[in-house]
Amino acid sequence: MYQEILIDTIRKKIGEHKSIIEEVAGALDISYDAAHRRISMKSKFSMEEGVQLANYYGISMDTLFQGSDSVLVKKTKDVRSFDGLSQYLESSFTYLNVHAADGETSLYYSAKDIPLFYTVNTDLVSKFKLYVWLYLLNLEDMDISFDVFCTKAPIIDHSHKLTSFYASVQTNEIWNDTTINSTLQQIIYFFHSGLLSAEHGRTLCDGLKELVFGLEQKCTDKNDQYRLYYHDLLILNNNVLISDQQKKSLFVPYTMLGYYITHDENTCKTVYDFFQYQMKNSKLLNTAGIKDKKIFFNRVYQKIDFYKNQMTVFPDML
Repeated sequence: MYQEILIDTIRKKIGEHKSIIEEVAGALDISYDAAHRRISMKSKFSMEEGVQLANYYGISMDTLFQGSDSVLVKKTKDVRSFDGLSQYLESSFTYLNVHAADGETSLYYSAKDIPLFYTVNTDLVSKFKLYVWLYLLNLEDMDISFDVFCTKAPIIDHSHKLTSFYASVQTNEIWNDTTINSTLQQIIYFFHSGLLSAEHGRTLCDGLKELVFGLEQKCTDKNDQYRLYYHDLLILNNNVLISDQQKKSLFVPYTMLGYYITHDENTCKTVYDFFQYQMKNSKLLNTAGIKDKKIFFNRVYQKIDFYKNQMTVFPDML
């Protein structure tokens, strides 16, 4: 039963003008006769062959084995140690890398927080975000101040792979007025806790302004590779959808850094349609008038300045 479903699905994928026997032989690196026996149902696909074919043709195993009401997912590596964060970033790149890092691939980001790809570099803001993640995950040796915190090289190495991918694909981000809030709250929290100096806190706020200013500079009507949408009603959730001509991948957060990943066609299509509808009902800042664009970015700058000014006095005076 399942073999027939898999064969029929491959037929639909390759079209009527290609030989399914030749296609399967090439995909599995087996002889024409061996492929013929499998297509004619005289031999069964092994489990490994079934998975290999599904991956080769971008076929969702969810649909084949679970039905329309169930979805099989993978998940990113759990972070339980400092080295685990490095492995998490490396595995995250592996999941992204099933899509080509070019303009034919589109990425959609529901930005509840500043997108992860902007905060895994080597600047001070990225260093602070790593510090926050490790602190909140209650990992070893994290009862230290940010001022003495040092980032390990392996994390930075894998971070560069993620940022390079993000910069290479066509990106659509949906923001609202709260997207910047969590990072600002983290800065003021650690300042109040005595784990972040006022000098570093103010420098982090300046770094955030530089990050946002960079986005404002990219947000032009001539830049088709980067589109920034403003939605003042939608509750954002950090969902990420990646789409190319062959397949789609959906990343759904389940913990602070953990994501479930699925390639299920129906699920990804539903989320794709949802993104399209929300973007249609959002304000595309790339093409908005100067007034609308300035209102959005100035609100962000003013909010950052408000938090920065709080760090000009001692915490117990706030």
